[in-house]
Amino acid sequence: MTSLSQLTTPDRAHADAPGSSTDVLGTHVQRARSAVLEEQIRAEPGRFRVLTGDRPTGRLHLGHYFGTLHNRVRLQNLGVETYVLIADYQVLTDRDVADDMAGHVEGLLLDYLAIGVDPARSTVFTHSAVPALNQLLLPFLSLVSVAELSRNPTVKDEIAHSRQSSVSGLMFTYPVHQAADILFCKGNLVPVGQDQLPHLDITRTIARRFNDRYGAGATVFPQPDALLSPAPLLLGTDGAKMSKSRGNAIALAAGADETARLIKGARTDSERHITYDPANRPEVSSLLLLAALCQDRTPDDVAADIGSAGAAALKRVVTEAVNEYLAPVRARRAQYAQDRGHLRAILREGNERANAVADSTLTEVRTVMNNRY
Repeated sequence: MTSLSQLTTPDRAHADAPGSSTDVLGTHVQRARSAVLEEQIRAEPGRFRVLTGDRPTGRLHLGHYFGTLHNRVRLQNLGVETYVLIADYQVLTDRDVADDMAGHVEGLLLDYLAIGVDPARSTVFTHSAVPALNQLLLPFLSLVSVAELSRNPTVKDEIAHSRQSSVSGLMFTYPVHQAADILFCKGNLVPVGQDQLPHLDITRTIARRFNDRYGAGATVFPQPDALLSPAPLLLGTDGAKMSKSRGNAIALAAGADETARLIKGARTDSERHITYDPANRPEVSSLLLLAALCQDRTPDDVAADIGSAGAAALKRVVTEAVNEYLAPVRARRAQYAQDRGHLRAILREGNERANAVADSTLTEVRTVMNNRY
């Protein structure tokens, strides 16, 4: 498989280091790169291998969907080789115990199937079922410094909202574990929102350093590229980032009444005339963006239709748009939920495929590190 290294510069991860003054520039560069990647995906989908996934900590929401989930299905349907990870081990990054893990794994799989993930074309698997993947964490940890992990802004944000009284080692090394997730299958493309770019920079750094230290001129791991979605960040109902852990999200599995209640309680502002102005009216603009995404329109067009009708009218429009958009997703989810045996079979087959790939990669890693005895 062709690496994406020809599309990148070797020192980009350092140039756009998290927290640096080039963060904004880095995001613009990533958006431009994503446009180039889109053209190449359409021309040669077989060049790309995607790894993406979620932690089974609760129901997936609209922020997940428009941030990355719809990209997974689109890429799958274009013919890109796709791996979808249910990251059950990573649940413990910010929790003392993993409550109802089996239920959350099943719910996550139902969400995937409902939005169109096809197990015949995408490998869906769990962390805990693929030991060779997790063994990659040890050599990868030797390739990054404590200072580099400490600077990661995404980890800082997660720590700030953690349920734990102290930071666990798993939380601190989460980006390295994520690198193992991506690189175990030689993933070279990751659909993400912009808040995940710092994690991907660490993955690229690890891949480059592993190749330099052990590859002897060969490329053992590709340096994966980010594929940003058109709407990488939606605000929650409280005006903050939409998140399962913050209780401000609209779940894909939410019923029509629950969705209406959540949107009715969403934060707006006191100005009656509705306009799309993300910088000065972030809450109103996020609602407009959500309606626009569901209706395949522009936020400005949605705002123009509402005019001076106020926040109540805006919320009615958003509620109708979201419920209409999610109706077929909810119907498919209910249908899949009727056959739990089929769900278990999907995971079993996905785990088998992922294990074969991980075992091969670990054998290669041990060979180039001279650790095969």
